[in-house]
Amino acid sequence: MPLSETPPQGPPRLRVPVPGAATAVFRSRRVVLPDGERPADVLIRGGRIARIADHGTLAEEGVTDLGETVLLPGLVDTHVHVNEPGRTEWEGFATATRAAAAGGVTTIIDMPLNSVPPTTTVDGLAAKRTAAEGQAWVDVGFWGGAVPGNTAELEPLHRAGVFGFKSFLAPSGVEEFPHLGRADLETALAEQARIGALAIIHAEDPAVLAAAPRQPGTHYRDFLASRPAEAETAAVAGLLEAAGRTGARVHVLHVSSAAVLPLLRQARADGVRVTAETCPHYLTLAAGEVPDGDTAFKCCPPIRDESNRELLWEALAGGEFIAVVSDHSPSTPELKGLRRYGGSGDFTAAWGGVASLQLGLPAVWTEARGRGHGLSEVVRWMSAGPASLVGLTGSKGAIAVGYDADLVAFDPDARFAVRADRLHHRNPVTPYAGRTLTGAVRATWLRGRAVDVTGEPFGRQLTRS
Repeated sequence: MPLSETPPQGPPRLRVPVPGAATAVFRSRRVVLPDGERPADVLIRGGRIARIADHGTLAEEGVTDLGETVLLPGLVDTHVHVNEPGRTEWEGFATATRAAAAGGVTTIIDMPLNSVPPTTTVDGLAAKRTAAEGQAWVDVGFWGGAVPGNTAELEPLHRAGVFGFKSFLAPSGVEEFPHLGRADLETALAEQARIGALAIIHAEDPAVLAAAPRQPGTHYRDFLASRPAEAETAAVAGLLEAAGRTGARVHVLHVSSAAVLPLLRQARADGVRVTAETCPHYLTLAAGEVPDGDTAFKCCPPIRDESNRELLWEALAGGEFIAVVSDHSPSTPELKGLRRYGGSGDFTAAWGGVASLQLGLPAVWTEARGRGHGLSEVVRWMSAGPASLVGLTGSKGAIAVGYDADLVAFDPDARFAVRADRLHHRNPVTPYAGRTLTGAVRATWLRGRAVDVTGEPFGRQLTRS
């Protein structure tokens, strides 16, 4: 069985031959290629895609015939909080990468915070790499962090291969990763422009947040009022001004509010190098459906109303987001304050973060197909786009000659009810629990080799090239 005998989510997995030879062929009547979906044979040699031919024309030994099951490129998730070392009880490389593989994600880029030490120094990066060694079922890269006082560390970290630098413009929630004030932001962006690094930014304005009403309790509407859309627009406006002055390349993380979209459009028209992402939970969930006290839904910035969600979909369809990524930010049930674990259900006190790494593909596909979008678009949003963001085009994000044979067998019509206790995430907490989703990952291959999460991991650590 490529992934597991007992499926962690949904219907039984596809029983397919496990390619073990240096040369193999994957065959499907529905292969999602960069130029669209069509029947094809895909020849694999030495872990890479060597040839794409008409369906049924390659007679190599070791043919894996998927029939009508769709063959996708492995997803690339550039926004994952693994939390190891230091907070491995929240998540870890073993559990996170198993969940990734089960969800069709073959490459993750790990965020620099919530681990102890954070990835704000070369020593911190070394601790990450040591922790990940021998534990990854998919390929893993690392972001660095830009925080007050570590400007001198940015160039050494960049040389060591991090994919860019994350910063917060408001408190991050952990003491070891403080946020950048205006002067610190300018300094950090100027240095990243000098060394040619990508700055990725959590954009909420601390002054707006401080002025917003803060009402502890179980009502989601009160939590939502404490993180208004104005916090995002004010922070993004300031970020874009600083990026324009410094010439830095910036990327706005987890856009939850459609109100920032006009700012991004104008900045691009003015020549600012800016991209943005959104997340499955902003595209699939809405504030009106969040039950009071269900803190599994808490994240920052928050899940907003249905009309805002539809505007995000319009922007995604129009090419305004380069990526849809998970922002998988789990914690223990106790820190989430969940009532079913004896917690208070207080949104203000709960840890903010959505656990969804294994569920991003079916969650987005469920909504996308209902809006008339195809799998080629989903692949662009969740595979090719994220790969492009971090400079992995040419090796990840597409079924194309010369690319790594990172492949996913996906049944787009299968429906399943999410059971949190059957996911590979370390903790059984997700806002998708109980929801019925469409689309099931049947098998995942990394460089042409079937991923079996009951066996030995063989994921590699990636560096910026």
